[in-house]
Amino acid sequence: MDRAAGDGADAGGAGGETGVCCVVEVSPEGAVAFAGYAAVFDVVDRAGDVVRRGAFAGAGVVPLLWQHRGLAVGSLSVVAEDARGLRVEGVVADLELARLVRAGAVAGLSVGYRALSVRQGGRRELLEVALVEVSLVAVPMQALARIEVVA
Repeated sequence: MDRAAGDGADAGGAGGETGVCCVVEVSPEGAVAFAGYAAVFDVVDRAGDVVRRGAFAGAGVVPLLWQHRGLAVGSLSVVAEDARGLRVEGVVADLELARLVRAGAVAGLSVGYRALSVRQGGRRELLEVALVEVSLVAVPMQALARIEVVA
């Protein structure tokens, strides 16, 4: 999971930041399908946050970005909680990024969100969030948030 730097507010790359993305050419012939977890429940991330079951309840399909910035690099067909976490399935359409995903060089996933309900204790527990985007990332905030299947 990623949070915006600076003010401590929760991030959503689709809603505010603009950046240059790696979109060079999009082609169905070079696209790669993938599945994995954008967040795993009850695991502390590098910022000390923990996502609890139900935090993403009702989340719909959101944009698939690269490093929380720029234009969409593909699309998601499944964004849903299961017993383990937030499972996503999609297609990376950007040719260069698809090549890196296929080779295993990019396997991290991350979520951009706005916290709606948290419990503060020893750790910040995310109880309810508004999912804004899912990103392919080089280094995920949560180590287990990864692509698990590439087709």
